[in-house]
Amino acid sequence: MTKAIAFTAFGDADVLRPTDIEVPAPGPGQVRLAVRAAGVNPLDFKIRSGWMTEVFPVRLPHVPGLEASGTVEAVGEGVTGLAVGDEVFGPVNGAYAEQLVAGADRLAVKPASLSWEEAAALPVAGETAWRALELLNLTAGETLLIHGAAGGVGTLAVQFAVARGARVIGTASEAGHEYLRSLGAIPVTYGEGLAERVRALTDGRVDAVLDASGRDVLGVSVELAGGPERVVTIADAPGAPAHQVRFSGGGPGEDRTADALANALALHAAGSLRLRIHRTYPLGDAAEAHRASEHGHLTGKIVLTVA
Repeated sequence: MTKAIAFTAFGDADVLRPTDIEVPAPGPGQVRLAVRAAGVNPLDFKIRSGWMTEVFPVRLPHVPGLEASGTVEAVGEGVTGLAVGDEVFGPVNGAYAEQLVAGADRLAVKPASLSWEEAAALPVAGETAWRALELLNLTAGETLLIHGAAGGVGTLAVQFAVARGARVIGTASEAGHEYLRSLGAIPVTYGEGLAERVRALTDGRVDAVLDASGRDVLGVSVELAGGPERVVTIADAPGAPAHQVRFSGGGPGEDRTADALANALALHAAGSLRLRIHRTYPLGDAAEAHRASEHGHLTGKIVLTVA
């Protein structure tokens, strides 16, 4: 048995309670992890609230959490490339726990210079950012507009795009402008007059647009890109059909985890990867972490730590 945070009914953050769960021995292709940190994502509280039952059905009681870092404690049959004692990170199920079982092929070895918290904050945002750029077919020399560029996904999308040789314009509040400049992006303030501000930085249009904000920006995005073909949103599923824009939610066949983590680790090895941690909470304070996540206005990722 191991300690975890779970909910037995959908509801507000108060439904998250400490519990004991049984962690099975790893099966073929799996490893058992001693979790050191777990990322907290908006999808976690949306699932907990019951808002996502049709899209992401879960069996109750449910242990939340979609990404973690930790140490390999045991390996299952057929696992190669990982051994007991290896420090790893990646997408998992049930990350809010002291131990879990995960697919070995989904995990990457964590460099010693990457903290547990940073590693746990990387998989979901990294995969989402990389997937969006792949869907946009972004290449060197092109201009990419990113809405919500200072957020978790936006931060990584900026860095991936700059590494590809693209010119990046990123929307953010004034408080995030200096941060975006440090990543190699050109910041612009979102809101009324956005199209004119972007056009002033370009020849009148951009090559591609990634919406990571959900701020009702798809109309202006299509206008700036000259059509919907190279506009992708990860944050405005309801608005996408009206503008003939592609919404990407990471469904079957879309996963780009391996490439995302490999490219993020390449940036880290080059000394250029930047990851923002808004705040860390102990695992037992998961409810407080969810309240902070729901409140928004974050300056980075929320991470749960396991002693």
